[in-house]
Amino acid sequence: MAATDARTQGGDNRPKVSLLYNQAFRQIIYQALTLLFVVGVIYFAWTNAAQNLARANMTSGFGFLNSRAGFDVAQSLIAYSSDLTYMRALQVGLINTLVIGFFGIITATIVGLLVGIGRLSRNWLISRLSTVYVEIFRNIPPLLVIFFWYLGVLALLPAIRTIFQHVEENPDAVFFISNRGIYMPAPIFGEGFVYVAAAFVAGIVGAVLYTIWANRRQLATGLRPPVLWVNLALVVLLPVAAFLALGAPLSFDYPVPGSFNMRGGMVIGPEFLALYLALSLYTASFIAEIVRAGIRGVPSGQTEAAHALGLRSGPTTRLVVLPQALRIIIPPLTSQYLNLIKNSSLAVAVGYADLVAVGGTILNQSGKAVEIIAIWMAVYLTISLLTSLFMNWFNAKMALVER
Repeated sequence: MAATDARTQGGDNRPKVSLLYNQAFRQIIYQALTLLFVVGVIYFAWTNAAQNLARANMTSGFGFLNSRAGFDVAQSLIAYSSDLTYMRALQVGLINTLVIGFFGIITATIVGLLVGIGRLSRNWLISRLSTVYVEIFRNIPPLLVIFFWYLGVLALLPAIRTIFQHVEENPDAVFFISNRGIYMPAPIFGEGFVYVAAAFVAGIVGAVLYTIWANRRQLATGLRPPVLWVNLALVVLLPVAAFLALGAPLSFDYPVPGSFNMRGGMVIGPEFLALYLALSLYTASFIAEIVRAGIRGVPSGQTEAAHALGLRSGPTTRLVVLPQALRIIIPPLTSQYLNLIKNSSLAVAVGYADLVAVGGTILNQSGKAVEIIAIWMAVYLTISLLTSLFMNWFNAKMALVER
């Protein structure tokens, strides 16, 4: 009885538990110790780097970004010259990295989806070709795939002199392919084209809103209004109507032969093409397996039920199987998107001016290794986190909502 009274206090019949055995308290202690360890590692690394820089009589800081760059960048989507600053050069490299990531993700998703479905096709030839594609690309390092496209395909295209002869024989030609890239007319946007772009954006917004309304009406009444043709009218006909109403405010600058190269127009360099094709097709092989696994994860009864209702194989895959498979596909798909973005740093192997290539040139000129590496890490971390946030949001939208 005395022992029981010793374990209770103030009428509380629960026994006292030592803080060492309190799970919530131990979790706080473990997290605090982990945080202290991480902070200690960062502090040690930072102080060690600062001491090494001091011994080498090297200053630290990011003030060098305002210095004159003094080098040219072959691929630039914004105005740039060697007289501009290192900061501007890094901006050029960042934009080039984002362009590769954006177009690579779109192409890899489309190709991966088609190949993944193709692997499950009942057509023997399509299934085997899809399997060969996946097994080849996913078992070769991405750097070798880049070299294959750059040295084994694009470098073997016709020389620029052959293009000059082709222009003489076909003076009306406006599209040329050579080992220096793809030459095509460059658009020149006239006054009022901004309203055409605004009409295009408005058409996309209208199509999204109309699709949401059509889905809600289908859930409420069982009847689905026409969506495809209305969306095409909003996205295509609306900007076309604005384009014609404003007097077609668009012209083109056509490429013409120069002394040693083509003049005018725009060119897509072989460096960009090699990196874009390599990363897209390489990543698509992994996405294809993810798509195949997602479709396999949908119960076969769903397909049988759709066929029993009279749906053919195509609509069944598009309307029944894929929407359910997306819940399985999206989480691993995020990892492949992140891998593609990070693999774009291999651009330095073929001379494409991405963030790493431009930063490497700045590092060699300024000697600011710690600062440049910190910029690389911060930029790629930011891009990856933003991509993850978007994919997590999309995954939450596609999650099954129980009623």
